[in-house]
Amino acid sequence: MARREPEKRPYQQKRRAELTAETRRRIVEAAIELHTDIGPGRTTISMVAERAGVQRHTFYAHFPDERSLLMACSGEAMARDPLPDAGPWRELARPKARLKTGLKALYDWYGRNADLTACVLRDAEYHELVRDISALRWGPGMARIIEVLGEGLEPRQIPLLHLALSFHSWRSLVRESGLETEAAVDAMVAAIFAKA
Repeated sequence: MARREPEKRPYQQKRRAELTAETRRRIVEAAIELHTDIGPGRTTISMVAERAGVQRHTFYAHFPDERSLLMACSGEAMARDPLPDAGPWRELARPKARLKTGLKALYDWYGRNADLTACVLRDAEYHELVRDISALRWGPGMARIIEVLGEGLEPRQIPLLHLALSFHSWRSLVRESGLETEAAVDAMVAAIFAKA
C-alpha cells in the first residue's frame, strides 16, 4: 500500500510563499542598488547574489537569466517612479506653456533618477540587452512625451525639442552648469522658440 504524503497546511504554504517573495525582493533590491552604483552592464550575478545574501543557485531559482533579472529591476524602478504622463499636457493649448510644463516634469524626474539613468544610458551604448530593455521601458513613454510636446512646433524646432528632452542636456545644464531646474527649462524653451 502506497504511503500518502502529508498535506501541507495553508499556514506553511503561505509562509513559504512569503519567504520566496522576500528573497526575490532582496535580489531585485540588490540588483537595483548595483545598477545605480556601477551600472547594469557591469553588474554580475555573483555581485547581486552576494549583496542579496543568497547563493547562486537561489538566485537562479528566481531569475534563470540576465534578461529576467533586468526586466524585474527595470519594472520595479519604473513602477516606483514612472516617466511623467504626457497626456494631461495636451490640455495646455499653447505649445510654449505645454513645453515648459512637460520639460519641468521630465527634468524633475531626471533629478530623482539621475544616478540610475546615467548608468543605464551609458551601458546601453555597448550592452545589447541593456539597450533593448531600456528601449522597452523608456521608449513608449518618451515617444509619447515627444509627440505631445512636439504638437504645434515647426519642423525646425523638432531637433531642438529632442535636444531639450535628452538626459544629457539636463545633466549638462543642471548638474554640470549649476542651473536651477526652472532656469534650465527656461533656457531650453527660449532656444526652441527663438526666432530663426
